[in-house]
Amino acid sequence: MDLSYVKKLVKLLSESDVDEIEIEEEGKKIRLVKHAGNSVSMQTGMPPVQVPVYQTAPQPAALPQSAEPVQQAAPPQTKLHEIKSPIVGTFYISPAPDAAPFVEVGSVIAPGMVLCIVEAMKLMNEIESDISGKVTKVMVTNGKAVEYGQTLFLVEPM
Repeated sequence: MDLSYVKKLVKLLSESDVDEIEIEEEGKKIRLVKHAGNSVSMQTGMPPVQVPVYQTAPQPAALPQSAEPVQQAAPPQTKLHEIKSPIVGTFYISPAPDAAPFVEVGSVIAPGMVLCIVEAMKLMNEIESDISGKVTKVMVTNGKAVEYGQTLFLVEPM
């Protein structure tokens, strides 16, 4: 594998929603893993190498300096639980297009309760809750594709 090929793979990984790429060619294996810290980890037969991923963001307009420090609002004390997709597929919030959704924001849920369906290869997979709590946010739009490990719901534990 030449360096330009590896650089293209790193760029592809950094610009996509994919978290990991693993390729094996002619007995050589490369594995690229995207971490939350905006870096890509590259693993070959040698020790892992961290490759930083730089993204350009628009520069904010300069704000006037104040003599008094601005107090930040305290973050909420409750930690929200993420319910993630166990498979790649299409997200459905209800059992049928004309049916009521399984859950909505504000719904109280219990372990084992069906929250949604993720269709994969024409199979309808019911996604169940693993916690008791209250749904605070539905993170995916009905009918949209979801990735493995993508957050579907945020739940406030009870």
